[in-house]
Amino acid sequence: MKDNVFIDARVAARGGDELTGERYTTGQIVKRIWREHLRPHKALLACGAIAMLLTAATTGAIPFVIQRTADDIFVNKNADVVIYITIAIVVITVVKAISEYVANVTVGYLGHRFIADLRLQMFNKLAEADLGWIQTVHSGRILSGFLNDATLIRATASRTIVTLFENAFKVVILIGSMFYMAPRLSMLVMIFMPFAWFMLSRQRRKMRKSTTKSLQETGDLSALVTQTLQGMRVVRAYKQEAQEEARASVAINRALEFTMRGMRARALSSPAMELIVGLGFAAAVYVAGIHGIRGEATLGYFMGFTTAALLIYGPLKSLATLQTQLQEGVAAASRVFGIVDRESKLVEAENAKPLDLTAGEVTFRDVGFYYDPENVVLKGVTLTVPPGKTVALVGPSGSGKSTLVNLSLRFFDPQEGAVLIDGQDIKDVTVSSLRDAIGLVTQDPVLFDDTIRANIAYGAKPLVEEEVIAAAKAAAAHDFIMGLPRGYDTRVGEAGGLLSGGERQRIAIARAIYKDAPILMLDEPTSSLDSESEAKVQAALEKLMQGRSVLMIAHRLSTVKKADVICVLDKGRIVETGRHDELVSRGGLYTRLHRTQFGIAGALEQASAGEATVVPVPGE
Repeated sequence: MKDNVFIDARVAARGGDELTGERYTTGQIVKRIWREHLRPHKALLACGAIAMLLTAATTGAIPFVIQRTADDIFVNKNADVVIYITIAIVVITVVKAISEYVANVTVGYLGHRFIADLRLQMFNKLAEADLGWIQTVHSGRILSGFLNDATLIRATASRTIVTLFENAFKVVILIGSMFYMAPRLSMLVMIFMPFAWFMLSRQRRKMRKSTTKSLQETGDLSALVTQTLQGMRVVRAYKQEAQEEARASVAINRALEFTMRGMRARALSSPAMELIVGLGFAAAVYVAGIHGIRGEATLGYFMGFTTAALLIYGPLKSLATLQTQLQEGVAAASRVFGIVDRESKLVEAENAKPLDLTAGEVTFRDVGFYYDPENVVLKGVTLTVPPGKTVALVGPSGSGKSTLVNLSLRFFDPQEGAVLIDGQDIKDVTVSSLRDAIGLVTQDPVLFDDTIRANIAYGAKPLVEEEVIAAAKAAAAHDFIMGLPRGYDTRVGEAGGLLSGGERQRIAIARAIYKDAPILMLDEPTSSLDSESEAKVQAALEKLMQGRSVLMIAHRLSTVKKADVICVLDKGRIVETGRHDELVSRGGLYTRLHRTQFGIAGALEQASAGEATVVPVPGE
């Protein structure tokens, strides 16, 4: 099998995890979960704690019942005690059953409520996160954080609550019972406990490290599956099924490798605990047997102590292994809190005021922008979009055209200079009022898995059916919408996948028309349309653009001929400005771009007619 030219960077060189922020200690995470997610429900938590205390108390009463049963009934043959012991067993059973039910429901609710709140926090942070960071994280890894990491945190939190309350209560009560019945034997069992704690503590770091790696690999696998599904047509067209299967195999096996490391660390904790507790219990049985032979202990004494020792094993094991199990949740929480704690660089000013929109003039004043200092995107850009005029941005790919649109909407802030609307620095106005004033149509239309009606009215004023239909008609979309089985109630599928590219673009244009914003940002909105639809939409856009300030990114120069001003960008700087005819005659970059596009277009037309032609080469 041939090597794919695309090498998965995550496999070739294991980098850092994009979801993980600062490293959190176990104590920090436990305190935070308590402070932010459990303390607000302290009344419910107290109810659950009382229920777990009752469960522990009834468990602690069982050894005494066993002791009395053996001594009073089977040894002393006391018939009067039978009825009391029977009633005691019934009461213990009923109270234990009710308290366990209340405890389980309480812990279950707290766990699910906690994870629901945490997922909401994650989503809110992602909705407000910097686009620069969002673009560096694969959606599959974020999805893995939402599902796998959050679920693991919930499971760990639930186990921790049960362990810290119910099992801790049981251990305390049962140890008290053991010391009450047989202090010397109890001390003998307790001597072995420090050895168990020492062995388990050694597994803690291994557990956290392996779990962190396992979650990372699971995120990578989720990213790979998402990427493959989205690009399935390309995968099959280039016959890369086997290559993708091989990549999936690598990702799955790496996840399995780290999962198994964690499983081995977790699996060792239980046998180690059993071995050490078993040795202590064996020593206690030996001593109790010697006492029994000498007549220094009764059958009830031995059975009661033995019952307490057996009952304490489960809770004690859970309590002893808590640190090891907790590392799974800590590793997952580090990734989740890495999202929740991520601060946006775009902070609205404390004294921000709503945008006072008067004419709709957009000004870029000596703007400089870079994603990193080594790669400058814009440098010293000064540009004005006059009220009611159209300014077109043209230039080679990577010249900074889309960045200017992003800065206008304040998706990013420039490191140098300022962006102003009607003389107001957009950093000083509320983000909500700024984006209310701007309509956006991108080259790659974004639709949501909802109805066509909802997509057209998305994020704008309250839905008005007549205006939705009018917007669709203006975008030349009404006819094809009415041809769908459910018309405007038709769901468009994931990312609008049930519609063609041209249909998706017309819905996106209808959305901008429906919003009716005074400022428009257009990123070649007709690029995906056929000739007939393009003519209709272009006419609709020309009507829509009248009286509005328009900043248009143009990849096809045929769409900018009517622009009031054309700005030519190259390597982040404005190198030419003017109208179409002026720029064509100057012999600069615009002229070369024009010759390239229209020369090739003309050559293709001549070639289709069977004529020989020479295609002009830029720069000649």
